[in-house]
Amino acid sequence: MEAYLDIVIISVIILIILIFFACAFAQKRRKNRIPDDIDLMEGHDFEYFCAGLLQKRGFMEVEVTKGSGDYGIDILAQKDGITYAIQCKCYAAPVGVKAVQEAYAGRDYYDCMVGAVLTNQYFTTPAVEAAKKLKILLWDRGYLESMMEE
Repeated sequence: MEAYLDIVIISVIILIILIFFACAFAQKRRKNRIPDDIDLMEGHDFEYFCAGLLQKRGFMEVEVTKGSGDYGIDILAQKDGITYAIQCKCYAAPVGVKAVQEAYAGRDYYDCMVGAVLTNQYFTTPAVEAAKKLKILLWDRGYLESMMEE
């Protein structure tokens, strides 16, 4: 009977430890995940959110452009001597070619070396094809999540 009780106690202890680690792991995943409210952000709020992430990743001189007349660029930034013109899109659906075209035009307007589109979603096939041709970086939801993890 005593051996049985020891096995039960050890089993309960192991179960408690497993539950503790499972909860800690789940909390870490929730912390690193894109917050649910990000998909509900207004455009300008999303731009400032993205600018903050860029700063945390070592981008310098991060500047959110004014809302109108920004020539399709929402954030200007610099990292390792390379200048970036970034178009931000907080959408409920995949991002299309228009965003890529805006980043392409804005990159040249601001005399930046790199153009990019940063979104909370993913990109349509035509957008990916256009980005390859125009040499525009596409930073999708997965990339955004990886930025938050670092």
